[in-house]
Amino acid sequence: MKDKTIDYVFRTTWLAINKMYNEEAAQFGTTMATGFALLSIDPEKGTPSTSLGPKMGMEATSLSRTLKTMEEKGLIERKPNPEDGRGVIIHLTEFGREKRAYSREKVLTFNDAIRKNISQEKLDNFYEVVELINNMISNKKIYNQKEHILK
Repeated sequence: MKDKTIDYVFRTTWLAINKMYNEEAAQFGTTMATGFALLSIDPEKGTPSTSLGPKMGMEATSLSRTLKTMEEKGLIERKPNPEDGRGVIIHLTEFGREKRAYSREKVLTFNDAIRKNISQEKLDNFYEVVELINNMISNKKIYNQKEHILK
C-alpha cells in the first residue's frame, strides 16, 4: 500500500464503500444516493432544495434526477417555501421516513463494524488527517492559483 498515492487510496476506498451501500440498497430497489438524500433531509421541518446539493456534495443535475426519482417512488414531496416564494422545501413522506430509518440503520451498522475493528486512536488519527487534507484543499494550499494562470 505504501507505493499507492493518497488520492488513489481515498478513491478506491470510497468506490468500495459506494459499491457496498449500492449493493445493500439494490436489494430494496434503491441506490446509495437516495439513502444519502433521505438522511440529508430534516425529517421534521424538511430541507430547502437549494441547500441539499451543497449538503450532499452533489451537482445540481444529479440531485434533480435523484429527487425526481424519490418523488416518483413516494419518498418525498415538494412544498413551496413559505419564506421564499421561489423556493421549494423537500419533505419526507411517511414512506420516506421509513426508508430513512432503514438507511440510518445501514450507516450505523457500517460505523459500528469499523469501530469494532479499528482502535479509537487510529480512528482519531484518520479524522485528524482527513481534516488537515480538507483544510489544505479548501484553503487552496495544494496548488498555488498563480501557477495555473496561462501566460
